[in-house]
Amino acid sequence: MKFKSNIRAAGHSIGGLVYAGAALLMTFSASAQNLFVANNVGGTVLKFTSGGAQSTFASGVNPQGLAVDSAGDVFEADGNSGNIYEFTPGGAQSTFATGLQYPSGLAFNSAGDLFVANFNSGVITEFTPGGTPSIFASGLSKPDALAFNSAGNLFVGGQGSDNIYEFTPGGASSIFASGVFPEGMAFNNAGNLFVSDEGTYTIVEFTPGGTESPFASGLIQPIGLAFNSAGNLFVADRGDTIYEYTPGGTQSVFATGIDQPGAIAFQPVPEPSTLALLAVAATALLGRRPKTAIRPG
Repeated sequence: MKFKSNIRAAGHSIGGLVYAGAALLMTFSASAQNLFVANNVGGTVLKFTSGGAQSTFASGVNPQGLAVDSAGDVFEADGNSGNIYEFTPGGAQSTFATGLQYPSGLAFNSAGDLFVANFNSGVITEFTPGGTPSIFASGLSKPDALAFNSAGNLFVGGQGSDNIYEFTPGGASSIFASGVFPEGMAFNNAGNLFVSDEGTYTIVEFTPGGTESPFASGLIQPIGLAFNSAGNLFVADRGDTIYEYTPGGTQSVFATGIDQPGAIAFQPVPEPSTLALLAVAATALLGRRPKTAIRPG
């Protein structure tokens, strides 16, 4: 308790990550974020480090969708088998679910439940972390793009309709936007929805209220979208390239020479442990020189 009191007196905040040491710790964690890329033509899942170094993470699969849970396990929607495969961070493979109707888009909610878009049946299936399935929504037309906003609402787009549907956690649906054919969707930290539009081969941005504006164009066929922890948007362009965009829209090439990249997903930034935070706070405190007490003669 005395240690916590000293931290407060020194003006540092563990919970708010105000002190410089923790900020450096979080920056280091963010820089270690890996990007996973579905290559269904090559039958592989590729892994890219934040610096762009490429390796094969999994092979012998037909990845149509990717998602990474909070533990860093990679989930792959396999078009050939109708299965969802789970891979540990080290690449060990197991079967998470079977019997799906051409699973495509994947997304996790904040509770760790996995949502799967069944492209052929028009059903969204929800799986608990233990693998128990239930039907979340049905009657959709070729759904294959899923994304959750910060309120826990699920957004669904697909090739069979030019609508983007919004579902509350309880399953009530409404039309969020029309006139786009999403191949991929992702939310930024401000709550804006970014959509790769199959109809125009552009990236469009929607405010939380549904106002649409163009974000990027000149792409061959943008598919998967994902934001990294720094707020930059990554776009898998079916040509052979993954582009990176700053929040202001400046484009750069992150990786190229990939045979038709599709779905993409980032490894989540790990939360710093309590011991790590305390260690950084202690280091910050030890760096402060105590004032010399002046005692009367």
